[in-house]
Order: sequence, then C-alpha cells, then structure tokens
Amino acid sequence: MTDKGMQIPFASVEAMHQEIQNEIRVKFEEVYRKNWFIQGEELRKFEEEFASYCESAFCVGCGNGLDALMLILKAYGIGAGDEVILPSNTFIATALAVIYTGAVPVFAEPDLFDYTIDTDKIEEKITARTKAVIAVHLYGQPADMDALLAVTKKYGLKLIEDAAQAHGAYYKGRKTGGLADAAGFSFYPGKNLGALGDGGAVVTNDKILADKVRALGNYGSDYKYHHIYQGNNSRLDELQAAFLRIKLSRLDVWNKRRREIAKLYTDRIQNPLITLPVERQACESVYHIFAIRCRQRDSLEKYLNERGIGTNKHYPVPMHLQNAFRHLGFHRGDFPAAEEISDTELSLPLFYGMTDQQTEYVAECINSFGA
Repeated sequence: MTDKGMQIPFASVEAMHQEIQNEIRVKFEEVYRKNWFIQGEELRKFEEEFASYCESAFCVGCGNGLDALMLILKAYGIGAGDEVILPSNTFIATALAVIYTGAVPVFAEPDLFDYTIDTDKIEEKITARTKAVIAVHLYGQPADMDALLAVTKKYGLKLIEDAAQAHGAYYKGRKTGGLADAAGFSFYPGKNLGALGDGGAVVTNDKILADKVRALGNYGSDYKYHHIYQGNNSRLDELQAAFLRIKLSRLDVWNKRRREIAKLYTDRIQNPLITLPVERQACESVYHIFAIRCRQRDSLEKYLNERGIGTNKHYPVPMHLQNAFRHLGFHRGDFPAAEEISDTELSLPLFYGMTDQQTEYVAECINSFGA
C-alpha cells in the first residue's frame, strides 16, 4: 500500500521568493520606469557587488553559465586543436563550453570521496595540446584547488572554476570564484543564487581577461559598432541583474540554512545501505545538492516517491556515455568512478524554507528503507 505521508518537493523557491516579493516588485517598477534594459546601472552595480562577494576584482554578467565558461575559454584563445581537461561526472554544460570553442573535452575521473575531479588523475591526461583544466565545484562542494593549482602551474595551464553550483562556498577560508584564473557562474533559477530566468557571470582578477570577455559577449565589440572579435550575444539584462542584487544580499543567510538542513540529514540518516556526502577538510559546501549514494538507488527512489518525497538524480548518464559525445569513442567501463556515481547517486530534497520536521521525515523514511 502506498503511504503518501508528508508531501515534500525535491526543490522549491517559494519561501525565498515570498520573503523578497515586495522588494522584487519595487525593483521591477524602478527598472521599468527607466526604460533601460541592457547594460545599465543595475548590471554595473551587480557586477561590482558580486565581484566583491567572491573576493575578486572583476565580474562580467553574461547570458548563462554555459556561456560564462565558453567566453572564458575563447578569451584565453583556446580553440580548434586544443584540449581541456574536465570531470566526466559534471553537467553537460561544462563539456559543451569546450566543444563550442572547437576544442576537445578530455574527461578525467572524479574522486569517490567528494565527487569532484580526482587530482591524482589529471597529470596522466596532459598532452602537448592541453591548455586548461576546469574544476567543477560539484553539488556545492569545492574541488581540491591547491592540488589543482600545483598541477596547472607545473604545466603552464589555465585553471578555471565551474562554480555554477557553488555560490558562496568556501575553500580554506576563501570564496569560490576567486580561487583560479577565472570562474564561471550560473544564475539559473534553481541555483543557490538564482535569477528569475537565465543568467550567468564570469569572475576573475585578470582585467585583460574581463575586458575581453565583456567584448566577446557583446558581439565582439569594445564600443558601439566597433567590433574587434567575432563575438557572441551573451549579456545579463538589467532586470535579472536587479533581482540578483536583492537575492545576493540574503545569499549567506539562505546558504546557512542549507547547511543546517544538510547537518540534520547527516546526523539523522543511519542506514548501512546509504553513503552520505562528506566535506573536504577546511571546506564549506553550500549543498546545492544533497547527494547520497545507494546501490539500490532506483528502488530507494521509488520507495521515497511513494511516501511523498521528491528526488532527482545528478547525473544518471556520465559525460563519456552521452550520445552527444559518442564521436569521442568512449564505452562503458572507461571511467568506472564516474559510472559508479551515475549508477548510485540520488539527490534528496534540500531548499530554503524546508522545515526540520520535513527533513526528519525524509531521514526516517530513508532509515526504514530495506529494514
């Protein structure tokens, strides 16, 4: 018999949006009255505020997180014939950013400890064509940046953060976004810092890179009707920048609650069939995703869904097995760690506004699974 019990969605933005709805309406009216919707004052202020938040010098708004990574690669001159190393257990946008420059994505195994790229597996992937490594802060957990910096500096490679899931996360006391040569962020609505539509940004301490990224995202133009590059149209609009400014002022509070929910899960879930997520020493995840692993993952998912608990899988098909990349010639078994994660990972509900009671109900259901 199906026991619906408590109904808990996998994710919800309702609580945070109720909290700021009056400010959002006032800001919308303000921008609307100005009749200036692209590259205006709201974008300039958001870029300054987000750069400061990430403890970096420059921020350039763009259309989405994929574009942010692509623009970084293009600005560094990475293209046809080049190779970029990235984990094979990321979202497809990381790999597409490489493909769109004409370069080749080179997949590396993740670490089964925290699911970020295995730093011991990178050096063997480096060739004369390698130009960069993309470190994905997966699920809100920072990658091991010190180890990555050591490898990339040794070989003269660029190190790029894919921080699309890690707004406000800390690595050894420093915020993500300021840990490498440049970082790409997504402001997709479901992110910890999400717009009311698509959006993204590049964060860096490199002024030359920032200026080139800004030009590339504006049709390759440094000023109106003067085009110095073959660019793209990828800009963060005024309304989204304005909304993000409101949300940014609350991000640390919202992230703090996410960490409280994650701790409740970690303290309450006690089932030998379940592998819980862990944090790297001296790091603070922002738990964009609370990812558990279970060898009976599909049965567990069905069990939880029948009890009113929403779940998701991040990600059920690793990059090297995606049909979009079949031309690269990989097969099942080529990246066993990535496949292990894809076959066993299940994402539990975790969102600002989720109550302790809801969290405990999820934990209780998990604890009863297989009993």
